[in-house]
Amino acid sequence: MQFHFNGFHAGDPDVFAPAAGHETRATTPPAEVDVLIVGCGPAGLTLAAQLAAFPDITTRIVEQKPGPMEKGQADGISCRSMEMFQAFGFAEKIRREACWVNETSFWTPDPQCPDRIHRTGRIQDVEDGLSEMPHVILNQARVHDRFLEIMRNAPTRLEPDYNCQVTGLTVDHAASDHPVTVSLRRTDTDQVETVRARYVVGCDGARSAVRSAIGRELRGDRANQAWGVMDVLAVTDYPDYRMKSLVKSAGKGNILLIPREGGHMVRLYIELDELAEDQRISAADMQVETLIDATRRVLHPYKFDVKEVVWWSVYEVGHRLTDKFDDLPDDAPEGQTPRVFIAGDACHTHSAKAGQGMNVSMGDTFNLGWKLIAVLQERCTPALLRSYSEERQAVARDLIEFDHEWARIIGAPAETGATPNAAPKFQVYFIEHGRYTAGVSVKYRPSALIGTPDWQHLATGFEIGTRFHSAPVVRLADAKPMHLGHTVTADARWRLFAFAGAGDPTSVGSGIGALCDFLTHADTSPLRVHTPAGADPDAVIDLRAVFQNYHRDLDLNAMPGVLMPKMGRLGLTDYEKMFCVDRRAGDIYALRGVDRERGCMVIVRPDQHVAQILPLDGFAALSAFFAGVFT
Repeated sequence: MQFHFNGFHAGDPDVFAPAAGHETRATTPPAEVDVLIVGCGPAGLTLAAQLAAFPDITTRIVEQKPGPMEKGQADGISCRSMEMFQAFGFAEKIRREACWVNETSFWTPDPQCPDRIHRTGRIQDVEDGLSEMPHVILNQARVHDRFLEIMRNAPTRLEPDYNCQVTGLTVDHAASDHPVTVSLRRTDTDQVETVRARYVVGCDGARSAVRSAIGRELRGDRANQAWGVMDVLAVTDYPDYRMKSLVKSAGKGNILLIPREGGHMVRLYIELDELAEDQRISAADMQVETLIDATRRVLHPYKFDVKEVVWWSVYEVGHRLTDKFDDLPDDAPEGQTPRVFIAGDACHTHSAKAGQGMNVSMGDTFNLGWKLIAVLQERCTPALLRSYSEERQAVARDLIEFDHEWARIIGAPAETGATPNAAPKFQVYFIEHGRYTAGVSVKYRPSALIGTPDWQHLATGFEIGTRFHSAPVVRLADAKPMHLGHTVTADARWRLFAFAGAGDPTSVGSGIGALCDFLTHADTSPLRVHTPAGADPDAVIDLRAVFQNYHRDLDLNAMPGVLMPKMGRLGLTDYEKMFCVDRRAGDIYALRGVDRERGCMVIVRPDQHVAQILPLDGFAALSAFFAGVFT
């Protein structure tokens, strides 16, 4: 991380100095805000953590619960979410505390004795090279804590307002400013207040008041299948107690066992009886002993002695989706833009079996956050906000299709009469869809924000539309081995990675030299056109260069000035813009299919998705791309 740009920064560098007017929390919440976030779940907090860094944006987040979550609900954190946590700066804290899912085991009835289970296979949970991040398990509340910590330490010192329930929401599209009016009721005092906002984001769950207010509806189906879930501390001789396990018994039900953080707790998803067409289920209809007994039956002949039930609940499998993720009607005039958005469970619900609920919800608002920032700072037109629903509704639809099939396979009876030693169907399906459960399969379609694959062949491993697949590099200035993707932080900036072609990058006529000259001097340079006067050179577009050369063979002082920009109030040199291949950990050119002879440019969006690949001399195309994004 970098600090001291504006003078010596004493103490914890993760704690920013409060912005003017934010030294202490106001006793009265603002009645007018730029963004009102409803809900302190993973989607709401992901958005709030991004907005909290910008003092020029007035943000408020409200939650009807009396305080932060402590336990229960989601626990699976995909590799992709860990990559996102790296951008927020707390991936290492999660890695240390969480339980790593290294392998997954599969159990079915023993053909020789069907009332007993036996292991049919054990596989690596995440394929090699898919991500530098692990798949981990951690209480959702601890993820919330990390986001709350970021908000609390941000320049705006953002804190949630708890005990606040939305009782009404209206949008006046004719209003020139703050067109959304929201009525809030304090659940602890019954006090009522009105908030006017430029934008409202409903992250308030499956029973979303925001969704109802804008006339959206969750539509889908019920699988008529009930499942129980519980976090327990137990003593057992089941050998895969600390391994993610999918267990199918002969007529006694199925279980998904997830080891939890701390070394002793596990989460169990337990199949219950099929529901009637009009039947509903709740924890009030069930006893936790029923779940424990069902677990023991499935795990026979292994013992399972529950010492403490930390949390439990029951639910029915369902797959529902709204047709749009904002308030913009289908017949809206071309100039009208959305003012209200919904995210997470407010617009898509599914089973917990694939572990994607929290992950996709955070992805929703990671997508939306930088767009709201760009519009509110007037770097992009409000039309940019139309892309949120277009991009994320397609992602949620794909998730539900996948989860529908996965839930069906998990809940299906154990196979009988299968070929001896053949892997069961649920094991095969799990292996085939590993990229999906890792969260790295999301691919945005071509648009103003995603280019066409005309030059994809210059970097085949950075697939346009997908997340930027990080790889090892060595930083030139200090020889630090690191991951290139870790330079993409959650700060709403775009990245331009320039991969040098063959030869000496400091020689006259080199491709990287010509690009740097264009970016420095040309009137159409996107760095010159889109960087506000007086701002740091990388305030909007962060340029980084990667060289094929051994880092000890390059002269730092021979590099173009645009790769060593002057930053901050003191005009100090930024030495962290240039990287070389890592000969020990892996050559990024080979790992990501970058053309060694020609090199290329890789444009990466603020949410870490690859926006475009261009040749190093594609100056006009580079300018045109950013002209289509920014005002």
